[in-house]
Amino acid sequence: MVAVRNQNYAESVTKTDSPDPEGLMLPVPGVDYGLLDHLLGYALRRAQNALYLDFYRATAEWDVSPQRFAALVLISRNPGMRQGLLGQAMGLHRSGALRLTDWLTDNGWAERRDAPGDARAWGLYLTPAGKRRLVTLEVAVAEHDRALIAALGEQGPALKAGLERLAWAATAQSTVPHNTSRRRKP
Repeated sequence: MVAVRNQNYAESVTKTDSPDPEGLMLPVPGVDYGLLDHLLGYALRRAQNALYLDFYRATAEWDVSPQRFAALVLISRNPGMRQGLLGQAMGLHRSGALRLTDWLTDNGWAERRDAPGDARAWGLYLTPAGKRRLVTLEVAVAEHDRALIAALGEQGPALKAGLERLAWAATAQSTVPHNTSRRRKP
């Protein structure tokens, strides 16, 4: 269990506090997790779920997930970005990028505009309402992130840097062919 400012995270977050989009993955007393307790990926998944729920609480007033926030930031910083590039930048499949774009446009925060010089293509732009919402969200999200980093103390910046390195290392590993003998067809 991770202690956060002399308080256990499990005690500071209860089931009733969260909208429970996925649910907390804190260790359940009496459950033998076996190898899972020793796997980096499983620890990251637990942390990811907890961070998602905490982010959602910080932005619940606007019904914004980390993914929706990231899309707003990317569109804002890259006006005219095509939906496929947005999906690629966020690691989404084409259908996920479409659903995300539809949500942003349905809420009036983004719009599709024809791309200059290519009648078959269009780019994404924030609307004035989307720009105003992003300003509000950036303040809330930055405050949320500062609180998380502060809760980790001097380990906060090192953890962030380590996670960035881990993402690169895992990506490099995924490009190396693995032993396929276990995947033979019957």
